[in-house]
Amino acid sequence: MCGIVGVRYFKGRRAEEGLLRQMAAQLHHRGPDGDGFKVLGDVGFGHTRLSIIDLAGSPQPMTSASGPFHITFNGEIFNYQSLRADLERDGVPLRTHGDTEVLLEIMRREGIRGLDKLNGQFAFAYYDETKETLIVARDRLGILPLYYHIGPDFFAFASEIKALLPAVGEPVLDDAAVEEYLTYRSVPPPRTLFKGIRKLAPGTVLHIGKDGSLREEVYWSLPARQQGDMLTGDAAIRAVDQKLQEAVALRLVADVPVGAYLSGGLDSSLTVALMKKLREGGEVQTFAAGFSDPRFDELPFARQVSEAVGTVHHEVMVTSQDFLDHWEKLSWHRDAPMSEPADVAINKIAKQARAQVKVLLSGEGSDEIFGGYPKYAFEPKLAPLAAIPNFLRVPMFRMGERLLPESKNRIRQAGRALAARSTAERMQTWFGPFTWYERKSLRPGYGNGNEPGQWDRAEGDHLRRMLYVDCHTWLADNLLERGDRMSMAASIENRPPFLDHELVELAFRIDSSMKIKGTSGKWLIKEIARKHLPQNIVDRKKVGFKVPLDEWFRGGLKDYVHDLLLGPDSFVSSYFDRRVIESLLVNHTRGRRNEELRLWTLMGLEVWHRAFFKALKTP
Repeated sequence: MCGIVGVRYFKGRRAEEGLLRQMAAQLHHRGPDGDGFKVLGDVGFGHTRLSIIDLAGSPQPMTSASGPFHITFNGEIFNYQSLRADLERDGVPLRTHGDTEVLLEIMRREGIRGLDKLNGQFAFAYYDETKETLIVARDRLGILPLYYHIGPDFFAFASEIKALLPAVGEPVLDDAAVEEYLTYRSVPPPRTLFKGIRKLAPGTVLHIGKDGSLREEVYWSLPARQQGDMLTGDAAIRAVDQKLQEAVALRLVADVPVGAYLSGGLDSSLTVALMKKLREGGEVQTFAAGFSDPRFDELPFARQVSEAVGTVHHEVMVTSQDFLDHWEKLSWHRDAPMSEPADVAINKIAKQARAQVKVLLSGEGSDEIFGGYPKYAFEPKLAPLAAIPNFLRVPMFRMGERLLPESKNRIRQAGRALAARSTAERMQTWFGPFTWYERKSLRPGYGNGNEPGQWDRAEGDHLRRMLYVDCHTWLADNLLERGDRMSMAASIENRPPFLDHELVELAFRIDSSMKIKGTSGKWLIKEIARKHLPQNIVDRKKVGFKVPLDEWFRGGLKDYVHDLLLGPDSFVSSYFDRRVIESLLVNHTRGRRNEELRLWTLMGLEVWHRAFFKALKTP
């Protein structure tokens, strides 16, 4: 993958290569292998390259051999070889051996319709100089990012927000987006935490007119309603098994070494097993992170998988000191608060892997399309309680969840969800750090909305609607953003096979009874895994990629947490009600309740604010 930047001016001003270079300099980590720039009158493109395919060729920005058609492209088109063969049969002149030129020629010949042919992860800008039409586009699931700014006389875009700042100027906090962050742990599109800087939604093309007009066009979306016949039984297992193997095979296409994240969990283990199978016994390198806390340390399980499959395995240990050393720098890389503590571990794995490989496959996305989280099995059991009228249920569960001890944390989370005022709000509360009433206590005017609208758009049974919401919110705006930034901070490309769009479409045609059976999630994936992995690995209880923050916040990081949130120069203690923050700290450090998620969320906001609004420089 790479980094892309660009501008378009509206009042006759010519684009300047100097500005493009300033923007691209912020993305050197995304493309340490080279850069390029192209000025086309009022339009300018920049590119930083991480060479994965056609290493010696395919310089960018690229111009078509057939005329003044230009592209700057970040990502991979995994099926580019078959698309290239189609172009060659049609007599299209091609000068390189990579996927960039294939995408360029498809756009030249077919325009937006050509995106339907692509299997990949991408963000790009395309300029047709003959018609003076400029578009930017993002892949279907949102694996790769794209941000933009529209001003009175220019438009600018970039792979990361920090690359827009040379064009936009001093950053300004978006107050409305701060509440969205407290609600979701991320900010849904089109907002970001920076006022005036917007996020292009997945599966969307943005048309930028010469007059500054913007028009969005959605070229792909998750099926809100059932499409095609529902699959169940052995037919469903066979179909998913075959499509997953095809997805893994496509993501092994590269001219550089490809490895894999291996947590020891089901999804990464199955991905690694399929990599080994598809390479017919060839070498597979795997990378894992561990913690000293045995509750969350999955290194023994990762070793077990490595030994069973036969990989060359590498490990790193993550400590509380890693957070102190790297938090601000990684917040700068993410352009947002590190909403997931595992960000640090993922980045540390990627940095170690960089000496061996340039690409890592991951198991991301399986939970959100096949029902892997406990809440998916637990939610239906709440139906009788959720039916209680709001005027009784909301105050009852608000009170109840506050009285529960830390040992009942999972039940407490269910109580927090049941204190939601609507079903849509309950969906957000399962993963959200702050409930509506907690947000209301933090800052005047908060707590009045922010329900995920996807719940009302989705159709089908309860599980299908939950998965639809999570794919649009939790997955796209949190996990995929994390995967891209923490990997690319180490100049590593992250490829998640479970998010092959054809596999995702298939997953939404699978009967829910094949995903959840009793209290067991991802039942179908487990059945597939039994064909490729030892049974004890498949049936192991899910741990998840967690970090022992609860103990760290009571032990080695206790003073750091206090100083960060309540120190004299703390942003959050002045922006929010200081008394609420003090209460969270006291309740956690004294063991009354586990408030690690809420503390982490506020700390993440504080560190991010310092990185961009106080330091305002690359750490």
